[in-house]
Amino acid sequence: MDLEALRIHHLEPSSRANGPGLRFVVWVQGCSLGCPACFNPETHPKAGGEIISTAVLAEIALRERGNIEGITVSGGEPFQQIQALGGFLSIIREQSNLSTLVFTGFTWKEIQRLPGAAEVLKSIDVLLAGRYRNDLRIAKSLLGSSNKTIYFLSDRYSACDLEEVPAAEILIRPDGTTFRTGIDPLRGTD
Repeated sequence: MDLEALRIHHLEPSSRANGPGLRFVVWVQGCSLGCPACFNPETHPKAGGEIISTAVLAEIALRERGNIEGITVSGGEPFQQIQALGGFLSIIREQSNLSTLVFTGFTWKEIQRLPGAAEVLKSIDVLLAGRYRNDLRIAKSLLGSSNKTIYFLSDRYSACDLEEVPAAEILIRPDGTTFRTGIDPLRGTD
């Protein structure tokens, strides 16, 4: 795969349940971690989704900068596309004052061992790390399970900011279909 492109599952231009304020959310495609009861199993296959260049993806996100507070990247597993993730976040950081939040199933120690991780972390304000564990489910303050850890990599946000994020939201698209998202997405069918 092109290192200057991300394999994307879904883009959502305005969400309130994926970080502080109104956010542009990128769900990457592909995850081999296999957390039981993962909220987003449809993002696991590597072959799914759409490949978008980091420059084009940044351009799409930056078009929303007057309407949003920041960018959230979730998955799938963003750090399994670490070079492209870093390229995308670097463009966002260089061309805007948008905040950045990344969900990962990797632990802090695992991320530290990934080549290029130190550079990617420089472009992240908040990192939520650790595999989801259904037996430790809490679904609050953007933590799906109590074993996950929040790393504030800048002084932009605090734990209080994350506590104010709604646990779930239902978005209604122009065609009338609905999309559920958040740390505790509502159960049911569309």
